[in-house]
Amino acid sequence: MSTTIFTDGASRGNPGPGGWAFVIVYERGMADRWVREGGGFERVATNNQMELMAALRALEFVLAEHVASDIVVHSDSSYMINGITKWVSGWKKKGWITSTKTPVENREMWEALDTAVAQLNARGLQLRWQYVGGHIGVKGNERCDEIATAFATSSPVEPALFNGHFSAYPIVDVLDLSHGVEQKQKKGSDRSRSKATAYSYVSSVDGVVQVHKTWKECEARVKGQSGARFKKALSAAEESIIASNFSA
Repeated sequence: MSTTIFTDGASRGNPGPGGWAFVIVYERGMADRWVREGGGFERVATNNQMELMAALRALEFVLAEHVASDIVVHSDSSYMINGITKWVSGWKKKGWITSTKTPVENREMWEALDTAVAQLNARGLQLRWQYVGGHIGVKGNERCDEIATAFATSSPVEPALFNGHFSAYPIVDVLDLSHGVEQKQKKGSDRSRSKATAYSYVSSVDGVVQVHKTWKECEARVKGQSGARFKKALSAAEESIIASNFSA
């Protein structure tokens, strides 16, 4: 059985108060599965920094526990996944300078994450990074979002962070990724829409609807927000319909 990791990060203000979280399902002993949840708070951080911190802390736990199985990390952060799988090697060759000739942001965190990956590889373990869309019903991702958001907002984590046998874990379907697969298939069938140029993006957080001209603005608003809704509009008319539906 592979070790399954879910990670997520959140911040309020970007930068602002931040939280990070992980859920790890791993083997301890002979085919004996355990679950470890973790999370933490940073007084000032960005979303990206918290995404990196979540992955780093998860891999540090796996290293400390001497987990012997291959690892799959599930995250909704394209920034983190692309960075660790594609960009890091180039950054190192160029002295941590980007293609635009500027210093790499969050270099210390990238270096620490890259070191953790190298240590796992040195143990002969395969590490795979898997993107999973946020807020699409994948229980591990949703639980991480809840934990990270709680830390970012200085709220209690409910239920409390879990550390125990898999059979006692309250999220019984935490390893069920079928909803994510269904969403992926749906996106594939609607590829023409996904590739179409956006007229705008509409978001709803705590019942308040806003319209954004770029995905970056929309993502910054909904990231880490429990119950947030968002959708791309392809025209002014569609924007009006989406906003009306979100307000209902």
